[in-house]
Amino acid sequence: MTRKHPFRPALFRFLEELAANNDRAWFEANKERYEDCVRGPALEFIAACAPLLERISPHVVADPRKQGGSLFRIHRDVRFARDKSPYKTYTGIQFRHAQGRDAHAPGFYLHLEPRQIFLGMGIWRPDAPTARRVREAILADPAGWKRATRSKPFAQAFDLAGDALKRPPAGVAPDHPFVEDLKRKDFIATRHLAPGEVTAPDFERDFAGLCKRGAPFMRFLCGAVGVPF
Repeated sequence: MTRKHPFRPALFRFLEELAANNDRAWFEANKERYEDCVRGPALEFIAACAPLLERISPHVVADPRKQGGSLFRIHRDVRFARDKSPYKTYTGIQFRHAQGRDAHAPGFYLHLEPRQIFLGMGIWRPDAPTARRVREAILADPAGWKRATRSKPFAQAFDLAGDALKRPPAGVAPDHPFVEDLKRKDFIATRHLAPGEVTAPDFERDFAGLCKRGAPFMRFLCGAVGVPF
């Protein structure tokens, strides 16, 4: 029998209503809905992904704890923000590398928002030394970078994304075959998803299948920054 997937359209309805009523009074009145439609299903998804991702890399962590695990907290950090809305209007799930201490380490990511749903992987907003190591790895092994990012299984599933420098980094020739990649400030790949894909039965297997297609990209990045994959 096909198992019903934990994600349901009710998750997106809740997030839409939260965006229109982003205040503590509304959230407290709808906290049970949050648990039933958002946090509970997300934790179930994380737990279901754990054995599937372990087959791809034993160093990718799927942690289904309510606090401090793979699920991003719903509360926004508004200390230095002009927008004081207390809650995020999306659900973020990151499967981090075991040696990563924050969201900027190599990892897989799922973003669930009513009009923006995507799977991401790689290193988002690395610090300057980390970015330099990735660029050095591309320069040292352009053929390996090409295999990781231009092979048909990867290129048909993902787009390289993120912010980039306006000019090539110091020491990089403007006509280098991978100059656009060397200008990147984020080393991430994304694939946009439809709501029906996320709410389909056994979505965790489809998610893991896409992660497997991105494994060469992740392996290259992990090698660049000196962590196992």
